[in-house]
Amino acid sequence: MGFDVLVVGGGAAGLYSALCLPTHLKVGLLTKDTLALSASDWAQGGIAAAIAPDDSTTLHIDDTLRAGAGLCEPEAVELLVEEARQCINSLVDLGVAFDRSGQQLAMTLEAAHSRKRVLHAADTTGHAIVLTLAQRVLSQKNIQVFDQSFALDLWIEAGVCKGVCLSQINREGASDIRWLPAQAVVLATGGGGQVFSQTTNPEASTGDGVAMAWRAGASVRDLEFFQFHPTALTKAEAPHFLISEAVRGEGAHLLDSEGYRFAFDYHPDGELAPRDVVSRAIFSHLQKNRGTEVVYLDLSPIEPERIQYRFPNIIRVCKQWGVDLFNQPIPVSPAAHYWMGGIVAGLSSETTIANLYAVGENASTGVHGANRLASNSLLECLVYGAQLRSIRLADKAAIPIATNAERAKAKMVVVDDSSQKQLIRWREEIPQLIWSHSGISREQALMEEAIAQITQWQQQFDQLSISKDLNFEPGETVRLPSVSAGKVRLWGEVRNLLAIAALILRSANFRTESRGGHYRRDHPAQDEQWLGHTVIEGDQIRLQRLGKSYS
Repeated sequence: MGFDVLVVGGGAAGLYSALCLPTHLKVGLLTKDTLALSASDWAQGGIAAAIAPDDSTTLHIDDTLRAGAGLCEPEAVELLVEEARQCINSLVDLGVAFDRSGQQLAMTLEAAHSRKRVLHAADTTGHAIVLTLAQRVLSQKNIQVFDQSFALDLWIEAGVCKGVCLSQINREGASDIRWLPAQAVVLATGGGGQVFSQTTNPEASTGDGVAMAWRAGASVRDLEFFQFHPTALTKAEAPHFLISEAVRGEGAHLLDSEGYRFAFDYHPDGELAPRDVVSRAIFSHLQKNRGTEVVYLDLSPIEPERIQYRFPNIIRVCKQWGVDLFNQPIPVSPAAHYWMGGIVAGLSSETTIANLYAVGENASTGVHGANRLASNSLLECLVYGAQLRSIRLADKAAIPIATNAERAKAKMVVVDDSSQKQLIRWREEIPQLIWSHSGISREQALMEEAIAQITQWQQQFDQLSISKDLNFEPGETVRLPSVSAGKVRLWGEVRNLLAIAALILRSANFRTESRGGHYRRDHPAQDEQWLGHTVIEGDQIRLQRLGKSYS
């Protein structure tokens, strides 16, 4: 079975990319869970677009560049902002029910924006968008959805992407390993927040796209730049549920355990400073007041009716965990939220590998620089997914995908799963290590310690029997009757977490300055000598600065 295009990922980036591809193409959409279970679906705040009468694309561009701390690609930002209106119109036409003020789309303010330009659907904007897109995808005759299909690797021949290798659950609940050929592959797998123990990301966010692309030889960049959201619900047993930036935009205050509004001690914009600044302010304040693990988000300055209207989901989740936000502040602390770096991608979402594209959080288009402006992420998914409308595929006769099926062979493989406990342990220990050794505040000694540990774990991982057995030639179809698809997914996710942990550590240790989402307490100042992108290709790392490369 061959496809014109395979899209890997079922969030906003993958769904919109699939819908924007020309309808005469045969498209396969792979998602390792089910449609709409993604970080996009969790996005609360909204989507930024300069469409209000008092706003302009120039202002939106300026705000984005300012937040990006010198590392945004101007052309990429211009495309993002200038295409925003068309993408919003497309969503409205598809049926996304954005909140309105009278007949006009309602706008709210978020940190580091100079105007109210964030559209929203209560506090479940991502869900509203993804649900609508998923329904449309399921109705398209040219798109075939593969649920519970975990992409393990890219199929690369002579430097060209020819498809993907994936694990699929079969009727018996075991795993089948298949190679799906395609003329082009679009990676839209989302971020890698699960590499940190404290994260707002869902469990599926294990950096799959970045890890696969790097293993295949693609260029990846700026992986040290990870945005830590300042306000995640922090209570025993509760998940790190994101308390949207929009709550502070509506007027909520940050208080310490003594009731002191401390954010202005760290930045003149207080709670509305850029996310990295607010996250470090909370981190620093907690360091000064050892013994306390949270600060508090006080919503009392906001009218109760406004809270009820804007944040019904936050009200519901907080209540579920015993927090009545109408009568008490919400206990919060920072958590890993968004990865600015990713697979190098151009204005047409193309990567450095022929026939391979990347869209959304797993891509590095240059629109976010060193620090993403709030609510630009959903916009990026749409704008860069839309660029696939003009995708150019080679003549099918030049890519004989049909012959791949002829050499596919089914064989029975029994995989020893005695290493199951070790994989589960690594799944827990890798995020704990990266959070403690390369989290909000970093330094060389701790990162080098973590690099040594990850290197050791990688060597042990490679020696596992399952790691040796899950190694198949392109075109093979392999049934694993004694191995569940869940075990294969666990193995694959640990493999990817090891890869992106090493890449993040190498990048963060390499950049000896502080900029945007990357903060080094042993190098706290921003250094103009580092005004460039950290690029990794295979085992090589370099600084790409002003059109030059410095190794």
